Amino acid sequence: MAVIGTEEEAMFTLKRLSGEAIEAALERAERYRLLNEPWEAESICKDVLAVDPGNRRALVTMLLSLTDRFTRREPGTMAAAQELLARLDSEYDRCYYEGIIFERRGKALLNQGAPGCGPIVYDQLRRAMECYEKAEPLRPPGNDAALLRWNTCARVIMAHDHVRPAVEEPAQTMLE
Repeated sequence: MAVIGTEEEAMFTLKRLSGEAIEAALERAERYRLLNEPWEAESICKDVLAVDPGNRRALVTMLLSLTDRFTRREPGTMAAAQELLARLDSEYDRCYYEGIIFERRGKALLNQGAPGCGPIVYDQLRRAMECYEKAEPLRPPGNDAALLRWNTCARVIMAHDHVRPAVEEPAQTMLE
C-alpha cells in the first residue's frame, strides 16, 4: 500500500524480512557486491539491519557496499560508511574498516585521475595505513588482513610518482 507524501514523492511501507531469511539475504547481498551492484547489496543490508540491528555481517557488507560506490562519485557515501563504524562491536573492526574506507577513497580518487589529486590520494592512503597500524596489535590470531592492506597502500604510493605529500609553499611576506 502506497502512502503519498507530495505529488513528486511517493513513500511506501517496506516489507519486513523474516529472521529465518537473514543468512540467505546476506549471501545474496555479497553476491550483488561481487556483481558490482553495491546499491542492491546495501538495500538488502538495510532490510537485515531492520530485523537485526547489530548484525556484524550486514554492517560490514553495507559498509563495503558504500565504499564500492566511491568510484561513482556518489555524494554522502563516505559519511554514511564512516557512520557505520560506530556500530561495529570490536575495536579491531572499527580500526580495520576505517582503514578500508580511507584506502578505497584514495584509490577511487587515483583512478579518477583528476589533475593535482596526488597529495589527496597520498593523504587518504596514509590515513588508511595509520588505521591498519592501530588494528595490527588488536587483530585475532592468524588474521594479517591489516598488514596486507598496509602493504597494498605502501605499494600504491610507491608505484605512482605523483602520489606524494602536499608541498607547502613558503609564505611570502609583503614588503611596504
